[in-house]
Amino acid sequence: MYKLYRLICASLLLCFSLPSFAEQSQDFANLKVHYIALPSTFLEADIAKHYGIKRSKYTGIINISVQDKQVKFKALAADLSGTGKNLIGQTQILKFKEIVEGDTIYYIATYPFSNEEIVNFNIKINTQNKTNILKFQHKFYVD
Repeated sequence: MYKLYRLICASLLLCFSLPSFAEQSQDFANLKVHYIALPSTFLEADIAKHYGIKRSKYTGIINISVQDKQVKFKALAADLSGTGKNLIGQTQILKFKEIVEGDTIYYIATYPFSNEEIVNFNIKINTQNKTNILKFQHKFYVD
């Protein structure tokens, strides 16, 4: 649990210290979805290893959490699937891994990128017998 706590803290610190990596959210009728994309090198090596995340300057992380808007933003389990597509049309299927710690649920996927690559993400979120589509764009940089 301590390692996940450090992962969450690291993500939150990035939200406040680096505007280009700021966490974002999108509201749907029944959900609030928080998402962030960042290079995997922002994770400490032991945290990345613990969660099976490849740390590389060419690997990005997509982190998504789903909350129920009608139950005081309670974390929800969901079935996530999606793709990342760069501007020249190369598509990568995202494979999300569920991480549950206490009352918190996160979904993590990795995405290979090149420097200054702009990626359009299209993620299907199935929960509460409803399907919502999260779409966002992110520009990755090699550090």
